[in-house]
Amino acid sequence: MTGNSFSVHAHEDQTSREFFHHSSAQRINTDVVLVESLRRQYPNLDLIAVPEGALNLIAYASAGFATAIPLEDTKDPVYGAPLTWRYFAPPSRRLDNSSGGFVERVLFGKWIYKWEGTEFLLYVANGRDGGNAYPELTMNYLLTSETGKADNLIKEATLWGQELHNEVWVFDQGWWQKSRDLYDSIQRSKWEDVILDEDMKKAIISDVEGFYDGRETYADLKVPWKRGIIYYGPPGNGKTISIKAMMHALYQRGKDDGKLSVPTLYVKTLANFGGPEYALRSIFGKARQVAPCYLVFEDLDSIVNDGIRSYFLNEVDGLQPNDGILMVGSTNHLDRLDPGISKRPSRFDRKYFFPNPDYEQRVQYAKFWQRKLKDNKDVKFPDSLCPAVAKITDKFSFAYMQEAFVASLLAIARHQGAADADRWSGPHDPLTVSNNLVNMTLDDGDDEDPDLKKLVLWQEIQKQVHILREEIGNETESQKSKTGSLGGTTSVRTTLPEFGRGEDPDWVRAQQNRWREEMEPDLRNPVVPGNFMNWGLGMANNGASGRRYPGAY
Repeated sequence: MTGNSFSVHAHEDQTSREFFHHSSAQRINTDVVLVESLRRQYPNLDLIAVPEGALNLIAYASAGFATAIPLEDTKDPVYGAPLTWRYFAPPSRRLDNSSGGFVERVLFGKWIYKWEGTEFLLYVANGRDGGNAYPELTMNYLLTSETGKADNLIKEATLWGQELHNEVWVFDQGWWQKSRDLYDSIQRSKWEDVILDEDMKKAIISDVEGFYDGRETYADLKVPWKRGIIYYGPPGNGKTISIKAMMHALYQRGKDDGKLSVPTLYVKTLANFGGPEYALRSIFGKARQVAPCYLVFEDLDSIVNDGIRSYFLNEVDGLQPNDGILMVGSTNHLDRLDPGISKRPSRFDRKYFFPNPDYEQRVQYAKFWQRKLKDNKDVKFPDSLCPAVAKITDKFSFAYMQEAFVASLLAIARHQGAADADRWSGPHDPLTVSNNLVNMTLDDGDDEDPDLKKLVLWQEIQKQVHILREEIGNETESQKSKTGSLGGTTSVRTTLPEFGRGEDPDWVRAQQNRWREEMEPDLRNPVVPGNFMNWGLGMANNGASGRRYPGAY
């Protein structure tokens, strides 16, 4: 059947018929066709056509602010019913025990729409033209004799659509979207659970809260009301959890103390079809629109590269005002950031260093796990275990400490199956390695609490800490091999040192010892990526190094 085979009858809904007639033929402009038909069908009503965008009148009604009554003509089974897609949406997380649900998407439909005592006739149509999936446009057509009321409805529904409803703005793949999952995640992040130096924690909170409370102060001082902060330091030491705790605190402002709430804008990636410049323009455009806001660039060094640095700096510190925008960027590698970003005032004004935790912070972290496990009757966690764990985890990040606890608890949980696991897992399986360390004692002192030695959790933690220390050592050795054992970016010596045979023996021995100290990590790992030790060049005349260089490895 083609569009030309249809004939329009007076008793039918002409607009419905025109939509189907138009969609079954060559499409040019759906909006023009529907506007023409609606004006012809309802000559005594004013027509207002509004693209959906932030205006979703059906969602606005579903939230309880209006009433939408579907209009269906039972006498016309073909054109009297709406055109919808119905499909089953599985749960977003199977772990939530949700069964999912059915979703109905309206491609064409009509309603009696009631808002604040006024009735409107509403048509909604998907106006995609052509055979491509993009761009897609959904239009709202309001028919009314009270255009002023219609304008008020459009305004209120659009403002409602722009607001966050227990959501977070996330920029991903070139467009802003609302994330309920991220919002739920930050609700579990509170400052009391963040283990940092207390003075530093207070400074961070005061810095951010003071910015949003200090608009008048900035105005009195005649300075722009904007700020930038960088969190930097080795991975796993609280940068991300501090950002999430700050996000949670800013959302609570509007709920608990009557202050203006501050939404978070989280930038996940700049990758999109329009290029990174388009992404940055969209990001800062949105930030200026919803300010005051908390604009988050996590892993800033990977987001802002050399190719877009100039455009980024122009958005941050260019001609357009950024009043009310506080940017926070986190990085594990401050040295990778351009000095124009990391050192120039008025862009990122403050930097906070997140080092590995000290002894007291490690004790506090162990107590954090003690509180988490207080209701677990199968795991004994006495107070004496907290300082003991802190003592053996020197130079550990919080992430490594977390891994020590998690791996230990998992090892305890699966202890019954450990014997079978050893039969098949191989020599490099973490459980096998852990079991091989069963008699190992990391603390050789005699002052250890005898009750602590019998504690299963303490035994497992010691094993896991030993394993993790080996990982840290391997990472350190690898890093030294890449950058040189003395640090920096010096090149690695590729031949053994040549000392003259007539030199003073003591001087030769001293030079050998100095060389050995410098090169020891590389000699233990002679073949690593980018660092090949050419053994043959230095030993060709005398064979083994032990005969020519008795002090060398």
